[in-house]
Amino acid sequence: MKRSTGMRILCTHVGSLIRPPELVACLRAIENDQHDDGMAWSNCLTDSVARVVREQSEVGIDIVSDGEFGKPASWSRYMMERLTGFEQRSATGLNPGEVVARGRDREQFAEFYAEYDKTQGFTGTKGNWACVGPIAYTGHSLIQRDIGNLKAALRGITVEEAFMPAVAPASVAPDGKNEYYHQNEDFIFAVAEALREEYRAIVDAGFLLQVDDAHLPIMYERMVPPATLAEYRAWAELRIDALNHALDGIPEDRVRYHICWGSWNAPHTADVPLNEIADLVLRVHAGAYAIEAANPRHEHEWRIWETIRLPPGKVLIPGVISHVTNVVEHPELVAQRIARFVGLVGAENVIAGTDCGFAQGPFVQRVHPTIMWAKLRALVQGAQLAGQSHFKTCSVSG
Repeated sequence: MKRSTGMRILCTHVGSLIRPPELVACLRAIENDQHDDGMAWSNCLTDSVARVVREQSEVGIDIVSDGEFGKPASWSRYMMERLTGFEQRSATGLNPGEVVARGRDREQFAEFYAEYDKTQGFTGTKGNWACVGPIAYTGHSLIQRDIGNLKAALRGITVEEAFMPAVAPASVAPDGKNEYYHQNEDFIFAVAEALREEYRAIVDAGFLLQVDDAHLPIMYERMVPPATLAEYRAWAELRIDALNHALDGIPEDRVRYHICWGSWNAPHTADVPLNEIADLVLRVHAGAYAIEAANPRHEHEWRIWETIRLPPGKVLIPGVISHVTNVVEHPELVAQRIARFVGLVGAENVIAGTDCGFAQGPFVQRVHPTIMWAKLRALVQGAQLAGQSHFKTCSVSG
């Protein structure tokens, strides 16, 4: 894993980028069972990945992704086409297009969500999943397709590194029912064992693995109350143990672990505070931790690193650009946000990132594409300012 050095703060993002119109059109056709023999989709996907990698390089992003363009469903639900043992059930008690099915935030701001759901681009509620048989990974051809597209896109492109996101065990069918395994622990570890194959494929291909785990924090507001914080933490600890099982044998410096509190731009008043879960996050066998730090509900939490020690050799990837607002951050604000973390953990232990993906799925975008690229340019400019300021400070003190 490359690290920031000297006066240069590296830049990355969380992975999911807004899909181009032609790729969205292909995915719509597939969703409506109107696709051809697959060549049009395959060619469009390859071309789209090549373009988005080139655009990231041109903006100045150091550590790039394929935009998650190969995932025809959401950042987590894509795994359902890569695992055996699951059966989709029709949803009950849910309205088509709901951004989030349940939780205290939705209950407290029901009128807001009734309007908000209609604006987010979800085509309908997909229903819940039940485990009805042994879980195994069957996505080998799909992950190799995605790996091949990213490798091809990187030819002739100047970047520091590339990463590919994959879902964490806690975020695979988090509301699903276990109807096959005798114990829930067996179910969770079976999911982890299957995910290990995708994780290994990404790392073996030479890419960084980013494990996405939004549901780990999100589940707090769904459980507490009536559950207690201790009960929620026990729920989370089991899933972190399962994730570490899936990561067994993979060098930590090839792994990034990402958490957020959900990508939707809503009140988030019931989010679990970072200081309640930071120790759990740091248990994950990863070399870097990508954590939301720019949105107005969590920006203040940068100060927890005054008392919580980042383990030696580990890297923070704080979000210094928010995906939930159309306002483009000023580079000087970005630099100030970066400087907070540099001052606490050291420049070599900070990579500037974004809070979350700019697209929760292929049909959902949090901002307009032109704004997304403007935000990424502001990220790069802010990192340059922060690096220059840090270098000057070190030169004076030295």
